[in-house]
Amino acid sequence: LNVRSAGTSATARRSVNAGDIRWADHILVMEHHHKDRLKEKFRAELAHKKIHVLDIPDDFQFMDPDLVALIELRVGMVLGV
Repeated sequence: LNVRSAGTSATARRSVNAGDIRWADHILVMEHHHKDRLKEKFRAELAHKKIHVLDIPDDFQFMDPDLVALIELRVGMVLGV
């Protein structure tokens, strides 16, 4: 898998851009409001893309082992791996 990580907030270390959306086969977000932000900003680029919401609260510290475990589990479910 080739993966890119980007935030939906203007204050993110790296914010998602239109090129990221076009590049992606799968788009995964942690919470529903992240999906809403993407749809507001990138409506045209998302026309034929599905956004998967992992339902993981965005309140973990970076690389928290519990967060990593949840992401691995939920991404595996979405991608069937």
